[in-house]
Amino acid sequence: MSDMRNDPTSRLSTGRGTSGADAGTSAGDLGRPSLSPFDDLPTESFPAGRSGAPAEPSTSDAAATEILPTSGASTAGPAAPTPAAGTPSHRERDTKTGRGTLDLGLLALRLVVGGTLLVHGLQKLTGLWNGPGLDGFETLLAEGGFDQARALAVAGAVGETAAGVLLVLGLLTPVAAAGALALMINAWAFRQAAEPGLAYFAPDGVEYETLLGVCAGVLILTGPGRIALDGRRGWATRPFAGSLVLAVVGIAGGVALWIFLNGANPLV
Repeated sequence: MSDMRNDPTSRLSTGRGTSGADAGTSAGDLGRPSLSPFDDLPTESFPAGRSGAPAEPSTSDAAATEILPTSGASTAGPAAPTPAAGTPSHRERDTKTGRGTLDLGLLALRLVVGGTLLVHGLQKLTGLWNGPGLDGFETLLAEGGFDQARALAVAGAVGETAAGVLLVLGLLTPVAAAGALALMINAWAFRQAAEPGLAYFAPDGVEYETLLGVCAGVLILTGPGRIALDGRRGWATRPFAGSLVLAVVGIAGGVALWIFLNGANPLV
């Protein structure tokens, strides 16, 4: 034993053994994770497929959940409706929905009213069919109390003839019918003033003048229909404010003409 203690070789061997044991221990320690003072704290679990700490939410993630408006829509409010391409015109709508025999009825009404005005106008203008002619018509107006009888005779005969032609053709129908209405108002008042009291039935009453005047007013409000030269115009099948204005103008013109150029009270 003393030899071994005194032998430097044995002391070297012993030192080496101790160092090897220490090295083994160190190697074993390297294979095992070292303990940390934070090991006892609870660990946070993350969803599968993601590693590391969660990233801060980005604005792109929030934007992905936002519902964007569809193309062409406005966030300020609903857009004003615009007519779709190929919207049918009023004429196409009338053709599609059908007007039945309405246009035939309006044609018949125009032919009767216009034809009657035409032949009576020619009687006054030219004397045809045992008519009075311009001279006889002027005398009739003067005896009835009209001022400016000559000018009224010419204007009345020409206007009645022209209104009849335009109504038959269905051309400028509301204007022609308004002129006919003004003429019939004066004819009604003239006939009524000639016979004291309210007389309606022919031959002394106002039956004829009333019928023609009302029919002229109806044509102003309905339009001529599609079987007319005005048939492609909007007011020919769908008259509105303009036709109502012309009806008022026709009535006002006829009343004003009677008041300022005759002045008699036709009701007494």
